Amino acid sequence: MSAPGSAAWNRTSVIGTLAALAIGAALAFAGSQGSVEIGGLAVFALGGIIAYGVNLVAFVPSYLAKTEKFYDATGSITYLSVTAITLAVSDDIDARAVIVAAMVAVWAVRLGSFLFARIRRDGSDGRFDTIRGDFRRFLMTWMLQGLWVFLTLAAALAIITSDDREDLGIIAVVGIVVWVAGFAIEVVADAQKSAFRADPANDGRFITTGLWAWSRHPNYFGEITLWAGIAIMALPVLSGWRWVALISPVFVYILLTRVSGVPLLEYRAKKRWGDEPEFQSYTEHTPVLFPKPPKTH
Repeated sequence: MSAPGSAAWNRTSVIGTLAALAIGAALAFAGSQGSVEIGGLAVFALGGIIAYGVNLVAFVPSYLAKTEKFYDATGSITYLSVTAITLAVSDDIDARAVIVAAMVAVWAVRLGSFLFARIRRDGSDGRFDTIRGDFRRFLMTWMLQGLWVFLTLAAALAIITSDDREDLGIIAVVGIVVWVAGFAIEVVADAQKSAFRADPANDGRFITTGLWAWSRHPNYFGEITLWAGIAIMALPVLSGWRWVALISPVFVYILLTRVSGVPLLEYRAKKRWGDEPEFQSYTEHTPVLFPKPPKTH
């Protein structure tokens, strides 16, 4: 006998998987306008195929072993694979394409190693406790990861695969500066939080120092900022349907502030420390995302 709600979850999982594929197909169509081609296939669309393909390949052994240990690592590998292959097969690569590919690679390697180390330390990811043994739901999460990579990389892929190359100019310089600022904020914020947690004196406490005194989620602010930098770099090579590539930072912002990032962490923090005056004061005077200098007393 099926568990209560299992039929509904099955329908939701199938719909979610199909939606992930449909959105990816729509993005591939739009981004392929003005893309270089290989064997009659737009390289932008090839990037989407690789994004889903890598996750599908990784899903099979992960499902058989009932483990999510390689989920985050696969995400980083997908970013690297899509970027490296599309760069390799695109024609007349310019400095803009090389620079943005290097940015993605640096970010993906850092994030992948950070997340893989975390799951090795924790042993498992609580998000997967009820789904790692469910074929449909587990498959949906891997297809959604493929979509996540494709949407996030849209602006970078528009640069790498463009058949209209432009010299670096002031817009590219602005984009690079914004990316560097965002990446630095994310790295510093993560390092500060790791150091805070490593101190036994802080066991069970929440961080309110460093960048965390300016924002309750400075790492997410840095993440959104760096993808905005890549989108700025893409502006000179966008035209027609390829303007859809600007969905990249918008998607990252919505994902982190409305779906899986800020809402989840805010809920957990409030549940754990919500009754403490110190936490109430911290949340009252510290913005959720966009940094603001802390008040001096």
